[in-house]
Order: sequence, then C-alpha cells, then structure tokens
Amino acid sequence: MSRAEDIQKMLAPLFPGLMGVELIEAEPDKIVARMKVRDDLCTAGGVLHGGAFMAFADTIGAVGTVVNLPPNTRTTTIESKTNFMGAAPVGTYVTAESIPLHKGKSTQVWQTSIRSEKGKLCAVVTQTQMVLPA
Repeated sequence: MSRAEDIQKMLAPLFPGLMGVELIEAEPDKIVARMKVRDDLCTAGGVLHGGAFMAFADTIGAVGTVVNLPPNTRTTTIESKTNFMGAAPVGTYVTAESIPLHKGKSTQVWQTSIRSEKGKLCAVVTQTQMVLPA
C-alpha cells in the first residue's frame, strides 16, 4: 500500500473524507489530491465555495507536513492565506498540488495551487504548520 493510500484511510472518517478529498500522491516534496465539486460544497451560482477551497488546501498542506514530521511530533495550522483567481463549477473536479516553501524544525510552510479540470488556476493557498511534540 502506498503512503497516499495509508493517509487516505486515516482521512476517510474525518472532515477531509466528508468533503471527498482523494489523495493521489504523498511524497516529502509534493502532495497531489483531487476533489469533486459537489452541490453541497458550492455557493450561489453552482461554483465551489471559498471555504471549501481553503479546507481542501489546508488538508493537503497539513498532509505535506505529516509526511515530513520527525518521530513523536504532530502538527497544526497556525496561519493560512488564500488568493482566489477563478471558479470551479459543480460536477467537475479540482486538483490541488502542494509544495514546501520551508521545512524547518518548528514550522513548515506549504503552498497549494488548486486548478480546475481545464487547468485554470482557481486558488493559491500558503499556510504555516507548527511542529509540536506528540
């Protein structure tokens, strides 16, 4: 079983599972996932809600940190910033790719780009994860 499959099982009963987040790749320097834009994740006009973009990215950046955690540590998000560039219509998929900008001893910074099925950049999220004792 791959690292992505192991983490997917861990996420399934949690909020990311409820949202339908599907991990595709989980490596130390890149996390890739996708999510279907469902009616219950949308806002007016049948497009993905901004909060859903943010929650999707927060999950992917946190997974990146988890993949890089030293033994006996855990993580939590301490800061997040989102820029919205485009919409994602209901019934389509969005894909997120997250890369580390900084992997330090006490913090990690991840940048997640979310794109529509057509490859259009919809959002960029930069988040800081704190590394804590378990």
